[in-house]
Amino acid sequence: MPTTPLSAQSPCLLLVDDDAAVGDALKFSMELEGFQVRTYADAAALLDAGPTPDVGCLVIDLNLPDVDGLELLRRLRARKVTLPAVLITTNPTAIIRARARAQGAPIVEKPLLTDALLETIRGLMRPAEASGPLPA
Repeated sequence: MPTTPLSAQSPCLLLVDDDAAVGDALKFSMELEGFQVRTYADAAALLDAGPTPDVGCLVIDLNLPDVDGLELLRRLRARKVTLPAVLITTNPTAIIRARARAQGAPIVEKPLLTDALLETIRGLMRPAEASGPLPA
C-alpha cells in the first residue's frame, strides 16, 4: 500500500510512551503512513507542551511513570482536548478495559505486531475528517 507524503494538513499523532524504543519505532512507522508524530516521554511533557493540533489522535501508553494513561486522558479532557484517543498496554484487566471504554478510548494491546493500532487510529479519525483524506 503506498504511503502519503507529509504535508501541513497531515493529521498529527501525539504519542505518549516512556519506552524510547517503542516511541521511536511507532514514530517511524506512523510517519511512513503519512502522519506527523510528536512524542512525549510522560504525561507532564504532553501537558506542558502547549496547544494540541485540531486534527489528530492521542496514542497513550497506560503505564506511564508519573500518572497512568487514563488519568492523563482525563486531565486532557478537563482541558477540553477532544482529539480521539487510543490506549496501548499489555494484558489490560477488566477494570482497565471498563475505565477506557468509559472514556471512549479503545485499547490496542502490546506487542504492536499487526496493523491494529493504525487501523484503530484511522477508524477513530475518519468521522472527524474535515480537510481531506486520511493517509492510506
